[in-house]
Amino acid sequence: METIDFSTELARQLQSMSWMDWVATLTALIYVVLAARENNWCWLFGIISCSLWAYVTFAFYQLYLDAILQLFYVIMSFVGLYRWKYGGQANSALPISRLSGQAHLLWAITGLILSLGFGYFFAAYTSAAATYLDALTTVFSVIATFLLIQKRLDNWLYWVLIDALYAYLYFSRGALLFGLLMVIYVIIASVALYNWIQIYKQEKQLLDANYLE
Repeated sequence: METIDFSTELARQLQSMSWMDWVATLTALIYVVLAARENNWCWLFGIISCSLWAYVTFAFYQLYLDAILQLFYVIMSFVGLYRWKYGGQANSALPISRLSGQAHLLWAITGLILSLGFGYFFAAYTSAAATYLDALTTVFSVIATFLLIQKRLDNWLYWVLIDALYAYLYFSRGALLFGLLMVIYVIIASVALYNWIQIYKQEKQLLDANYLE
């Protein structure tokens, strides 16, 4: 079996990157960093990045569900921008909140059922690659996106797990650069989870103090 040198292959992919690849990668990183900092501008960069990624994952890696997911992100980015700016009381900024244990269980069961269904369909009726893993990451990415739009801090826990699976998926398809990007996402999502927990505690303390007054 022929072995591929990681550094050599990564260098080759870097050299072969088009302007579209570079813009998609850089804007994706900016999006995640800004989202981790609870900055509304993240959604603009998300729109740019996901539009380009939709084309790349469909045309070059045959990950059809992931391409559809990127188009979904574009639409949800507009929704997220509105929700973050005006989703609070009296059209104020939306505060960070948490999911209950029951809600976590419901999302997990729903996500697994949908993942099996989509995975079977694309395995049976299309030429898509890694159908079940692609379906799993796609479905739970949709769930995590809805949680992010609602500013549920738990979304970052979902992203840590999802991005770890995406790293494996991209590495398995030979997309080393995107795989490394997912590893970076795992790190950023972990930091974001910690940051949002601190913000949530501060906002809750302030809310409790105002309530007592």
